[in-house]
Amino acid sequence: MDLNILWFLLIAVLYAGFFVLEGFDFGVGILLPFLGKDDKKRRLIINTIGPHWDGNEVWLLTAGGATFAAFPHWYATFFSGFYLALFLLLLALIVRGVAFEFRSKDDDPRWRQVWDWCIFVGSLLPALLLGVAFANLMRGVPIDGSMTYVGGFWNLLNPYALLGGISSVILFTLHGAIFLSLKTSGDLMESSRQIANRLWLPAVIVPGAYFIWTYFTPQGYARLGVNPGAIPVVAGAAIVAAGYFLRQKKEGWAFGMTAVTIIFSVATIFLVLFPRVMVSSLGETLSLTIYNASSSPYTLKVMTIIALTVVPIVLIYQGWTYWVFRHRLTDQSKLEY
Repeated sequence: MDLNILWFLLIAVLYAGFFVLEGFDFGVGILLPFLGKDDKKRRLIINTIGPHWDGNEVWLLTAGGATFAAFPHWYATFFSGFYLALFLLLLALIVRGVAFEFRSKDDDPRWRQVWDWCIFVGSLLPALLLGVAFANLMRGVPIDGSMTYVGGFWNLLNPYALLGGISSVILFTLHGAIFLSLKTSGDLMESSRQIANRLWLPAVIVPGAYFIWTYFTPQGYARLGVNPGAIPVVAGAAIVAAGYFLRQKKEGWAFGMTAVTIIFSVATIFLVLFPRVMVSSLGETLSLTIYNASSSPYTLKVMTIIALTVVPIVLIYQGWTYWVFRHRLTDQSKLEY
């Protein structure tokens, strides 16, 4: 395995970690207006992710930084071609972060309601846009011989990509509902269980339709980088198993199954891409790959040394924070947000 492949795999791992961890954050934010019937419940909901949301976003920042350093041509084409979509993504994440910090600064119900809806939009929009972006990476976008995106914003909003975005929203919302059932008690826990059970079937059907479209259409099959084989089947089996565990009220196992679904779905996407990082719809020879879009071998070598030194420390620290804040929240819990 050369360093180009190694960094492609590392970036895939970073995105998988981000989608698993920030995925339930997004899901909790999306559910906030629907499960938070009063201010006390909304505060409980927000405090389930309060200690984690900013640390979870680091995975996305690290993935972006790794892309910039390891595959600068991929970074340049992706961030320039998807500029408006990524700007909206960044704006939504900023507004969401501000909302977490500001909503409890004033007791005025109108003030808190505004920030609650900011959390909702700031969770829904990134979940949708990230799904749309990765769907377009697989579907192919117009890239010319100079590695320049020559399409427009509306090229990205095609039916296939929108289905990918809707799939990610539904899956993250289910992931968040199960997380809430693990982190709360009483009426809020029961409400989270109920909405998780309602979301389960759409979370099976819509992402399933998306991957069938990806794999079984003639164009999709012709563009497979590496045939993912049984990996998407494992993802599907895991989401089906999540429904079984939900009915048995074993939310810990159900949460693990939705995490497996997300991880194996990301693995499927990166296998379909490999060795490409962006597929050109203007011709296969114009696609960006892990070789024509990469940094120099020396740069990759230095980055590998740094990553192997720093990343384990970050993982240990984040694991420690989850251990410290592992307990359920109750009506008597001290709320920071």
